Amino acid sequence: MNRIEKKFDELKTARRKGLVGYLTAGDPDIKRSEANIRIALVNGLDVLELGIPFSDPTADGPEIQSASLRALAAGMNIGKALEMVSRLRRDFDTPIVLFGYANPFFRYGYRKLCEEAARAGVDGFLVVDLPFEESAEFTTHMKKHDLFFIPLIAPTTDGARAKTILRDAKGFVYYIMVTGVTGARTRLADDVATKVRALKKRTNLPIAVGFGISSGRQARLAAEAADAVVAGSALVKAAKDGRLQTFVRELRSGLDGA
Repeated sequence: MNRIEKKFDELKTARRKGLVGYLTAGDPDIKRSEANIRIALVNGLDVLELGIPFSDPTADGPEIQSASLRALAAGMNIGKALEMVSRLRRDFDTPIVLFGYANPFFRYGYRKLCEEAARAGVDGFLVVDLPFEESAEFTTHMKKHDLFFIPLIAPTTDGARAKTILRDAKGFVYYIMVTGVTGARTRLADDVATKVRALKKRTNLPIAVGFGISSGRQARLAAEAADAVVAGSALVKAAKDGRLQTFVRELRSGLDGA
């Protein structure tokens, strides 16, 4: 069983909500990046989205863009990120999803990447700019190594396309609460509960909601409708500001109160 499936089964049995957290590999440098990831894992992260820095992101806002630039300047790349995963696997069994853009993954080579990712201990991929209709070249290699291609559903995804995307999906569904780029927001979208209920009619997979979670209160409210929440930009900022442990605990506390 893939670690993602196992984790969400455990959460369901325990009647708990999941915390999915994004941190950029190599931000602000390899040593401190790994230390921050370990802090997040120890303090309540259920799934790690390990961001592969890219110079030309299209879906990420200023916080993650800046983190990517810092990581690239520090020499981070896919190979070094996989080495980091291997080191983390010595101490943690937490599911790890490589989060990134199609260009770096394509240039690295889909077959090579999937082989090395599986060997390092990666559980899946989330590729924000790879349309489902064009993903087979990559997912063919993922399936050979039991790596999951995490589906993204946006507020603008119509029912027919959502049905197609979710037909053979595995792991969990990442529902993007708002249109636009990543970044902390002061309030949740008004239609989150409605959209999540509609998705639950189309899939039995856990639904994780993200794009904007910036407090424990928001995490609790979002989790009332969903099975998990995703924190990204706010987590990156907390790491930069030296308050990562406190913020992860805040999110975890909010979810445990949902």
